[in-house]
Amino acid sequence: MSRVAAVNTTDLAGAIRLGCRTMQRVLNADDDHVPFFGSSLRPRAALSFSAHHSESHVPGRHLNALLNAEDAVGLALDERAVEHHRRAALLSYSGPVPLPLNRTHIGGPLVNFCPHNLREGFHALYALARFRDDRRAAELFEQSIAAICRLWRPDAGWDLKGLAALGLQYQECQGFLHGEARMLGPLVKYYRATGHTPALRLALVLAEKALAEFFLPDGEYHPERFITRHSHSITCVLSSLAQLADLLDDAALLGRVRAFCERGLWALRDQLCWSPEAVGQQDTDHGEANNSGDILETALILGRRGYPEYFHDAEVLLRGHLLPSQLRDVSFVEEPANPDGVDGLHQVGDRHLGAFGFPAPYGHESIGKGRGNLSFNMDIVGGAVASLCEAYREVARQAKTGTWVNLLFDHQTPAVRVRSPYTGPGLEIEPLSARPLWVRLPPWAEPAAVQLEGTAQPPVWSQGYLFFAQPVPRQPLRLRFPLPVRELVLSGRVHLHPIRVRLQGDAVVAMDHFGADLTFFDPY
Repeated sequence: MSRVAAVNTTDLAGAIRLGCRTMQRVLNADDDHVPFFGSSLRPRAALSFSAHHSESHVPGRHLNALLNAEDAVGLALDERAVEHHRRAALLSYSGPVPLPLNRTHIGGPLVNFCPHNLREGFHALYALARFRDDRRAAELFEQSIAAICRLWRPDAGWDLKGLAALGLQYQECQGFLHGEARMLGPLVKYYRATGHTPALRLALVLAEKALAEFFLPDGEYHPERFITRHSHSITCVLSSLAQLADLLDDAALLGRVRAFCERGLWALRDQLCWSPEAVGQQDTDHGEANNSGDILETALILGRRGYPEYFHDAEVLLRGHLLPSQLRDVSFVEEPANPDGVDGLHQVGDRHLGAFGFPAPYGHESIGKGRGNLSFNMDIVGGAVASLCEAYREVARQAKTGTWVNLLFDHQTPAVRVRSPYTGPGLEIEPLSARPLWVRLPPWAEPAAVQLEGTAQPPVWSQGYLFFAQPVPRQPLRLRFPLPVRELVLSGRVHLHPIRVRLQGDAVVAMDHFGADLTFFDPY
């Protein structure tokens, strides 16, 4: 097959909608519609249950994404699917203690507890409380905080005897970052939404430990310091620290985040913000899409906080990697025989349509040993879509200082209509109010070379933005600038081989793929 069809580099809202389609269709009819976790399309197509992550993990990722999409893009959700996810999340919290628990098998008791799932459990409860005013979810969130503070200490870890006395099997993590630290982000979100101070208190305890032991002022990544090689655990804690800095307006904390972005993060990313599933993995180029989502969310916060070069990082990430990596062509999937009518073998390709998973920069499958199969674990769909929702909100943002156009995607808000230079003859901004307008230009677009139509008053160039003090409502501003052809080489430090890439503007038009199948771009 080689190259897949329908690769997307321009449509944020479309990617969000298609990802939500996936999440609403991967509910296991053989398990009271608890969502599947495991996924494979090659060598055999199937969806499957996980004794570690099905009810304790996937509903949180999915509810956080689905309800975010409803809020951000006005998506009409299948309420039956939302209720199935809610019921699965509440099932996970229905054990002897309000922690996200998992069954060892379908129909079995809730006996498995892994701190890795605390983040996802909280995300389920947060999303229900924030977007649906779900009082039961809010009660469980707050009861869970109390249980964690009773059973866990940052200096001593978990009360394993206490957990065993409750009949729970403790599933150990690869250190603090792989476990407890991950819940920092939803704690910050819950405090922002509700003002529940114990959530902020626990968030500060987690952040203090993360900064004291891992994200040091030097900004470096050292394997022995970070313990875990699970890239997503590192990137999600990084984005959580950025969220906390944004909440607290803490410049020093944001500086610590930026230091890691400038130095240590390069062990976990390339120039397109592709990120490996495991740091230092060998003989494979497979990544993990929700790592890139975390990097995206961190970049959006840094961009909003006065570092506009991170908005360019976000734009390259979206056009060059995350959007193209979405599964939008399933014509290659061979449906399995299913004489017994097992739901996990039913319409597997169609139910995967819109998924995000473990892409290489050049395609769905890596050269070398790869990951061992072609999979799109269902939790990753939720992580990537939730991050795309944050990008969608940031395309054109309202602030006291006016309307800020930060990402050059087609978009419309009550204040502005944006037409992208990647979908038309140039960048067109139509202000819908007289508020001041800020338009970010990519660093490769020289202000002197921009042809501007639609205003008699020249804009002011300031920190990467064109500033229009008094735009005329309904009078489009047309900015014409070439999308230059650029070439770069993705680092061999994180890839099997250096990978040559040709871009037009920030969109990839060609890339080395070394003979791989299911590729996104024309060969270099």
